[in-house]
Amino acid sequence: MNKRRVLLIGVIGLFLLAGAGYTVYWLLHGRWHETTDDAYVGGNLVQITPQVAGTVLAIHADDTDYVKGGQTLVSLDKADARVVLDQAEAQLAKTVRSVRNLRATSTEGEANVTMRRAELRKAEQDLARRRSVEASGAVSGEELQHAIDAVNSARAALQAAEQQLAAQRAMVDRTDVHDHPDVLASAARVREAYLGLSRTELPAPTAGFVARRSVQIGQRVAPGTVLMTVAPLEDVWVDANFKENQLAHLRPGQPVTLEADAYGGAVAFHGRVAGFSAGTGSAFALLPAQNASGNWIKVVQRVPVRIALDRKELAEHPLQIGLSMKVDVDTHDRSAGRLERVARETPAYETKAFASIDAQANERIERIIAENTHVAPVTATAATAAKAAHGASGGR
Repeated sequence: MNKRRVLLIGVIGLFLLAGAGYTVYWLLHGRWHETTDDAYVGGNLVQITPQVAGTVLAIHADDTDYVKGGQTLVSLDKADARVVLDQAEAQLAKTVRSVRNLRATSTEGEANVTMRRAELRKAEQDLARRRSVEASGAVSGEELQHAIDAVNSARAALQAAEQQLAAQRAMVDRTDVHDHPDVLASAARVREAYLGLSRTELPAPTAGFVARRSVQIGQRVAPGTVLMTVAPLEDVWVDANFKENQLAHLRPGQPVTLEADAYGGAVAFHGRVAGFSAGTGSAFALLPAQNASGNWIKVVQRVPVRIALDRKELAEHPLQIGLSMKVDVDTHDRSAGRLERVARETPAYETKAFASIDAQANERIERIIAENTHVAPVTATAATAAKAAHGASGGR
């Protein structure tokens, strides 16, 4: 009997001691921490897709290869794109010369108006001389009428020349070769053709490791076809799925300690709570739960919580996308709101792999315009100007 009592007291004491120990643990540590092992490494999977159709001539990277941002991954056949670019450049050169000829035609029109004015002035002077001797009978009525007709004809010719000059000036007024509408349209076609040629080289938008390569040599690809994927592992995060009853004290910015199964707990990662998903995992599922049915069983929902990791630790101990993690969030700091309404002011992600294409296209356009601006125009003739000068001197 005494032994049973001693054993019972020992068991009760053991439970009391365990309860007291857990209470102390909860007061000092447990109530300030939320943990889960339903957590996985997440990251961006950048799909490489062509913007133009073409035949694959070369593949410069394979699965598991590391590539730098801007490095060429796939090369398409350039033959068709080069033909289109050559045609566009030839049309631009032709347009530049046509605009210069329009300006030369306007100059020729000015000379023509000057000549017509001289002819009218000469005809008016001739008519005035005949009228001055009309009373003496030295000029017949027929000769006088011919002089009047000559003045009217010269005046009509001047009006026609002025109208033609106005039409010619309307084509070139307040513009030069660079900003003439026809030149701008042709330049836009050159830019479009050059972009088409440059897009036959598919660069890596970001540095990372190649995965899921599906493209093959000789394959005819269409715009939007996924050829391979690049995973930038230096910028991964952890998606921790916490139960809804664990969210009460979780806040953005709280420190997090993590362990990866891949390292066997030998490496501790550190990060911070970056934010909360806008819904539970089931809310965004492909087939969401039908809770309106008659047979309903309450299931505790889980909410994805994104955790940002320390980049220096990632560089020393890389994590592949999809690895399992154990997460421990320190919830001492509960001052922030769970869903903060702060808009992002800078791009979350951006690439400069395509930044130089426009500059190169514009440089090509400027070269073509410069090469064709100094070609002698073919419509303006020295004979027209000489004729105008001769007409003006004859009227004096």
